[in-house]
Amino acid sequence: MLLDYMKQIKYHVIETDKDIVELAGKFIDFGVLREKSFDDCQHIAAAILAGCDVIISWNFKHIVNVKTVKGVKNITTMEGYKDLLIYPPSALLEGDDEHDDD
Repeated sequence: MLLDYMKQIKYHVIETDKDIVELAGKFIDFGVLREKSFDDCQHIAAAILAGCDVIISWNFKHIVNVKTVKGVKNITTMEGYKDLLIYPPSALLEGDDEHDDD
């Protein structure tokens, strides 16, 4: 099911650059995530700087949780970026008539 959705998504590879590293560092500096989660911070920063609307992640420990969502919202607002929504994969399936139990 989920893999079928993934085949429908257009994507492009984003190379890490100094802007991504700098924004990722702000997530550490503001206590959104810890230094050991720097790769996750870069993932979030890359999505923000690329203008993505949503991150879909299975990483409930570091990315898909209230603390991170609120922290990302605070930093995007403070830095003047558009909001980035963070959802679990199940959000892709919600509202899909094919999977409703009706």
